[in-house]
Amino acid sequence: MSGRVTTSRTEHAHEVLPAAPPRKGSLPVTYAVLTVAVSAFTLLQSMVVPVLATIADELETDQATVTWVLTAYLLSAAICTPLVGRIGDVVGKQRMLVFTLVALSVGSMMAALSPSVGWLIAARVIQGVGGGVLPLAFGIIRDEFAERHRGTALSVVASLASVGFGVGIVVSGPIVGSLGYAWLFWLPMIATGLAAVAAWRLIPPSPLAEATKLPLVPALLLAAWLVALLLGISRGNEWGWASPQVIALLTTAAVLAVVWMLVETRVPVPMIDMAMMRHRGVWTSNLVGACVGFGMYSSLGFLPQFLQAPPEAGYGFGATVTESGHFILPSAGASFLMGFVAGWLVHKLGARYVIAAGCGIVAVSFFAIAFWHSEPWQIYAWMTLQGVGNGVVFSSLAGVVIASVSPSQTGVAGGMNMNIRTIGGSIGTAVMAGIVTSHIAASGLPDERGYVIGFVMIAVAMVVATLVAFRIPNLHDAVQEAPDPERARLAGRMPARL
Repeated sequence: MSGRVTTSRTEHAHEVLPAAPPRKGSLPVTYAVLTVAVSAFTLLQSMVVPVLATIADELETDQATVTWVLTAYLLSAAICTPLVGRIGDVVGKQRMLVFTLVALSVGSMMAALSPSVGWLIAARVIQGVGGGVLPLAFGIIRDEFAERHRGTALSVVASLASVGFGVGIVVSGPIVGSLGYAWLFWLPMIATGLAAVAAWRLIPPSPLAEATKLPLVPALLLAAWLVALLLGISRGNEWGWASPQVIALLTTAAVLAVVWMLVETRVPVPMIDMAMMRHRGVWTSNLVGACVGFGMYSSLGFLPQFLQAPPEAGYGFGATVTESGHFILPSAGASFLMGFVAGWLVHKLGARYVIAAGCGIVAVSFFAIAFWHSEPWQIYAWMTLQGVGNGVVFSSLAGVVIASVSPSQTGVAGGMNMNIRTIGGSIGTAVMAGIVTSHIAASGLPDERGYVIGFVMIAVAMVVATLVAFRIPNLHDAVQEAPDPERARLAGRMPARL
């Protein structure tokens, strides 16, 4: 039920085949190429967020449709990231890195030249293939770097994926103001094109694994039910929630979701390992991650438009694209800084309480944004609070996942958590779009009530995440969930308190 990379098959997908000694490349050059690749993908994820209203005006479309410029990118990345990573193990990570960088470059060129919103959404789907740079970069670092440097290199690349999102929101304003929104895509096209050439010429070939099956059928089913669900949610107000189209879409999504879960339990190589999901440390962390992704992406997708609305609408500050980015900057900065203290907090208090506290802080921040947003200082304060909460949650979740599985499963489990967070984000943006566009004032702008309901919905999702976080297992429970042969090694590498 899965597609093959080659005709041979093995259950040990990551055994390295004997091969001629690979040529060695320059580690600084390799690392530079990887950082450019990861940064470009992350920036493309967020740079469009403050300019969605501008894009809607330029391409003469509505708010629900233009939201798909973000949603399509997240959805494509969620599907392609594990597939590209698996293919890289078989055909070579260096080759697939070149491929993903070319996809980013081509997708960026298509986006810059988009004559319509449909074309732009298609271009964003192609850019989403670039999500594969994350597992490929981690794999290349593991292959090329000495063990004493590997941890630092991985940490820096991982932090780029987090910090880059906030940076993209801030830099988009100056770029649009001086060059136009098309340059949000021309600049990444140039950077990723040069990085593709550098990866092709300067990064050494990767060791190959034996042939393995790819989870193509699970990937197609996941894409199908998510697209049906997101389209039904985002268009429910326009078409009518009782309309045949919406009912058909939501019914199709439910049926395909059940089929997808059944298929995932039967294929030799699942896309999302349902057996692993039964570990309490895994399912709790993934559910928290989905809620956090739901809130983060949906809020950042609409908060800039909320801030850019003229005061005559009864809300907003008439902010420019650049100014709306400045409002969001405290969240990115606080999140980055909390990453430095999250480990210490987990060691002192335990991940269960740190993650629950972080989710609770985010919930409070969104309740505050919903009801107290008349002054600029309030937005700055609530966004800083949100960044503090998100920072400790993001920095702590990975440790819980790793502590809940055997060492051989850490890569799959970590990638699964990232994917589920992205899937939550794609659902969140569609739900927020449905809520906001269902409340349109006579002026043609969204009514304040739509935003209030949307932010309250995000706060409720984070309350759910807080409750789930209290189910995160402690050290003893996490070790007991691991397979018997791995328990001793697992206990030896876990923090003093989980």
